[in-house]
Amino acid sequence: MNRFFTRITVNGEAAALFTKKELRALLVPLVLEQILTGLMGMADTFMVSNVGEAAISGVALVDSINMLVTYFFSALAAGGTIVCSQYIGHRDTADANHAARQVMALALGISLAFTVLLAPLRRPLLGLIFGTVEQAVMDAADVYMLITVLSYPFLALYTASAALHRATGDSRRPMIVAFAADLLNIAGNALLIFCLHMGVLGAALATLASRIVSAVIMLGYQARPGQVISLGSLRTWRPDGPMLRRILRVGLPSAVENGMFQFGKLVVQSTISSLGTTAIAAQAVIAALDSCIGTPGTALGIGLLTVTGQCIGQNRPDEARRYIRQFTILSTWVVLGMGALFSAGVPFITRLTALSPSGAQLVCQLTWFICVMRVLLWPCAFTLPNGLRAAGDVAYPMIVGSASMWLFRVALCWDLCRYTPVGLWGVWFGWCADWLVRAICFLLRFRGNKWLDHDVLR
Repeated sequence: MNRFFTRITVNGEAAALFTKKELRALLVPLVLEQILTGLMGMADTFMVSNVGEAAISGVALVDSINMLVTYFFSALAAGGTIVCSQYIGHRDTADANHAARQVMALALGISLAFTVLLAPLRRPLLGLIFGTVEQAVMDAADVYMLITVLSYPFLALYTASAALHRATGDSRRPMIVAFAADLLNIAGNALLIFCLHMGVLGAALATLASRIVSAVIMLGYQARPGQVISLGSLRTWRPDGPMLRRILRVGLPSAVENGMFQFGKLVVQSTISSLGTTAIAAQAVIAALDSCIGTPGTALGIGLLTVTGQCIGQNRPDEARRYIRQFTILSTWVVLGMGALFSAGVPFITRLTALSPSGAQLVCQLTWFICVMRVLLWPCAFTLPNGLRAAGDVAYPMIVGSASMWLFRVALCWDLCRYTPVGLWGVWFGWCADWLVRAICFLLRFRGNKWLDHDVLR
């Protein structure tokens, strides 16, 4: 589904940029990939939870740091997707390829810097963020963080390469690679945790192995001749200031927004850690379930970057607006379906964990609450703004997202958890308030025309 031309109908008018068949070819693999990845992540959490509450709590603490880094990589990759998709819509394959190489070089350089910085400082960082936790929890977190930090370069390269594939409309190949890597991760967990009894270390090594394999396979695919976006040899990855600035102008605000978002979640996680081991373990399971429920909406948001980007690249703003509206409505329906599925299955799911009865009950109640709020608020808060970003309107989502995160999700969560008896419920009250504010702000922005007043390729 490589868009280098505009279809012309019989009467001479431009047809829709994407046919229904092409949209299905883009979106179905994306949705399947996100669902499978979410399910595998949930299975990963449950396998670690059987080692004990201290193990799952330690992994949960580190994963909140890992998600900060992961979302930063994803935001930079999204910047590359926007620039490359607009070049493709503009029928400029040479600059699309050049931009792709700059994205890969940027991802590799930043990820290596993160690894070199965080590996020796992991223990002080964990103590600074999470304060005093049980010694067993801190020991598990220390081991898990050391190994997963080593996987950052492979994670960054896979994330960037997969995003570039999607910019051309090819979402099937990243889905296959992600699924294979997830299966490898689960198989590694089964071997290292249950057979070799390596506990948290086994879970971390399985994650490292799966990320190495996924990065190598994706890079191998993209180095083959005949690709729409070809990376070429490493010698062609030399930094180019003007192109890097173009990519960073789009990607950096999203990276800052995602970084602030995940840093805020770290502050929230620090608050959760003060509620005790049971609350930390319950939140880890809830977060895994919540991630699975939201995966289809996330997938649609990723696809919207490509679709809107190519529409804007061909100077078709009305069609971009129509696709943004359709994707947001579709996101609502698929989140509703996932929410209904997990609401019915959560009592059974909690039996697969080693949670205490009180922890399992808390997971069930909060999951039901989250499912309702996701359907009402989440698509407008997170799927819709990806269409704005793809048009180059990246500053507004950054400002709204960062302000809402700190004023509502973090501050309200802190107040409710510290000064009221609501416990873990306070965390999700704060999160849903954040969703509500984002949804209102992005809907108002979308109704106007300012989000179309940007020129990414200039």
